[in-house]
Amino acid sequence: MFPEYDVIVVGAGHAGCEAAAAAANLGSKTLLVTMNMQTIAQMSCNPAMGGIAKGQIVREIDAMGGYSGIVSDLSTIQFRMLNRSKGPAMWSPRTQNDRMLFHLKWREMLEKTPNLDFYQDMVKGMLITDGRCMGVVTGLGHEIKAKSVVLTNGTFLNGIVHIGEKNFGGGRMAEKAATGITEQLVSLGFESDRLKTGTPPRIDGRSLDYSKMEEQPGDEEVVGFSFLDIEKPKAQRSCWITYTNQAVHDVLKTGFDRSPMFAGRIDGVGPRYCPSIEDKINRFAERDRHQLFVEPEGWNTVEIYVNGFSTSLPEETQYEALRNIVGFEKVKMFRPGYAIEYDFFPPTQLKYTLETNLIQNLFFAGQINGTTGYEEAACQGLMAGINAHQKAKDLAPVVLKRSDAYIGVLIDDLVGKGTQEPYRMFTSRAEFRTLLRQDNADLRLTELSYRLGLASQERMDKVINKRNSVEEIKTILKEFAVEPEEINSYFTTINSSPITEKQKVQKILLRPDVELSELANSLPKLRDALSGFTTDSLEQASIQIKYATYIEKEKELVKKMSQLEELEIPETFDYKKIASLGNEAREKLAKIKPKTLGQASRISGINPSDVQILMVFMGR
Repeated sequence: MFPEYDVIVVGAGHAGCEAAAAAANLGSKTLLVTMNMQTIAQMSCNPAMGGIAKGQIVREIDAMGGYSGIVSDLSTIQFRMLNRSKGPAMWSPRTQNDRMLFHLKWREMLEKTPNLDFYQDMVKGMLITDGRCMGVVTGLGHEIKAKSVVLTNGTFLNGIVHIGEKNFGGGRMAEKAATGITEQLVSLGFESDRLKTGTPPRIDGRSLDYSKMEEQPGDEEVVGFSFLDIEKPKAQRSCWITYTNQAVHDVLKTGFDRSPMFAGRIDGVGPRYCPSIEDKINRFAERDRHQLFVEPEGWNTVEIYVNGFSTSLPEETQYEALRNIVGFEKVKMFRPGYAIEYDFFPPTQLKYTLETNLIQNLFFAGQINGTTGYEEAACQGLMAGINAHQKAKDLAPVVLKRSDAYIGVLIDDLVGKGTQEPYRMFTSRAEFRTLLRQDNADLRLTELSYRLGLASQERMDKVINKRNSVEEIKTILKEFAVEPEEINSYFTTINSSPITEKQKVQKILLRPDVELSELANSLPKLRDALSGFTTDSLEQASIQIKYATYIEKEKELVKKMSQLEELEIPETFDYKKIASLGNEAREKLAKIKPKTLGQASRISGINPSDVQILMVFMGR
C-alpha cells in the first residue's frame, strides 16, 4: 500500500507543514502523516503571525523558501510593523490573520507541492533497527518505511485538557491526544518531561460594545512578510483594546480554589511570557488592570479572540469575569479558555541539525523540543525538513550560526542550554541583532538556500537585483550634494540644525531625525534620481548608511567569535579523560556533544576556564 519514502513527517502543525514542504521541494519523496486532514496548519491559539523577534523569524523562513510568510500574507486581515519608533534592529512585522483562510492556503500550497503525499492516521511509534529510525507504525497498524523521520507532535503527546476541575485527554479542544510515541522513546533512553500552555475563551463579536474600547487599526502601508510579490489586502480589520479591572480580578479569584494550576493538578511549567490571567493577577497583585486585545478571527466571522485572557478556570467563572470587562457587559461565549499539558523532550538530546543523539535519522521539531509559538515551531520544521532530506540523500548537514539568523540563535539556545519552560524568541536573545534585521533576511539567507536547491530562481534574482540597487542608491547618496538654501527649510520642519555649506546627502542621512523618503520629497532633484528604485531597496540603503558604524562593530565581533566556532571538536572526543574539567562540565559536554568550541562555550554550566582547558587538550 505504501512505497518507501525518503522523509516521513509526523504532525501537520506549523513545524510539520514547513518540514514537509522543505523536504519535498528539495526533492525527497515525502509523506505527511496527520491525525486530521481538516486541521492542517491550524492556528491553535491566536490568529496572528509574527511580532517582536517572531516577525524576523517568519521573514527568515520566507527568505529560505519556506511557506509561512506567503500563507500569512495571503490570509492577512491586518498588518502592523511593531517598534517603528526604535532602531531597525527592533522593527518586527506582525499580521492578524483569517484563521480558516490561513489553514486553507497552507493546505492548498502543500497539495501543489511535488513529491508530497498525505495520510490521515495516528503514528503510535517508530520502526527502530540498530539505533536507526527506519519508518513509522500507525494506529491502523501500517508500517511505513522511510530513510528519515521528523516528529512534530505539538501538544498532542499524552495531552490533557484542563478546565476548572474537569480534565480529559486531548491535543486540542475536541481532538484526541497521541499515545505510544513518548513511551517508546523513553524505553529507548530518551528523557521526557511535561509543559503546559493555555488559550483564552472565544466570544461572539456581536455581543460587544466597541464604542467603549480603543480602536487599533493596521498600518497604512502593508509591507507583509514575503520577499516575493504577494498581493496585499486592499482593506484591513481593526483590533480593539480594553482592560481588566478590580471587579474582574475579584470574580476570577472566586475560582482559584478550583483552578487546576493552583490546586496542583497541572505538573507542567507554563510559558513565562504568556501567563494565564489568573497567573497575572496572582503574580502582579499590585496591578489594578491588565491590557486585553480584542482580535477578530477572520474576514467573515463574528468570532473574537481575547488576547491576554488565557485561562483554565471553571467556565462560569470565566463568563462572569468577562461580563465585568468594559465593553463586554453583554458578552456571549462561544467556548471557554483551557490549559493543555503535554509531553516534550528536553532539546539537549539533539544535534544542531535537530537529529536526535540516540537514534539516527530521527528528527524533532516544534513544541516537542519545548518551544512555544507558531513561528518558533515553523523555523525548526524548516531546518528539520532540510536536514532530514540531506540525511536521506547522504548530503552535508545544514546548520545556521547565531550570526546568520534568529533561527540559528533559537536552535543553538535549545540544543546548548535546553529549556525548563516553553521557549519563546526575543530580540534580546540575539547578540548580533543589528545584523539580523527583518529587512535583510533575504540578503542573509536566500543565497545559501538557493545553493541547497530550496529557494527558487525568482527569489535569487530578486536578491541580486536588490543588492545591485542598494549599491547604486548608496553611490547616488554619496555623490549627491545639497546647498544650504535647498535643505534648511526642511531642517526647520524637523527641528534640526541648519547647514552653512554644501553637504553630501550621505552625511545628512546620519542625522537620527532625517528619513530618506522625507528628504527626497523635499529635494526634487534627489527624488528624480531615486525614482526608479523600490521602497524596499531605498529603505535598505538608508539603514546601511545610518547604521554603518554599528554594523561594522558587530561584524568585527562575529569575526572574533567565529574563531571559536571554527575549532571543531571530534565526535569521538572523550571528555571523561580530562580530570581538570568539573563534573558538571564533563556530564553536559558528553551529553550534548557540541560540534565546536563556540557551541561548547554557550552550554549552560560551562565556564571560560572549561573552554580554555578544552583548547589545551585539543592542542591549541
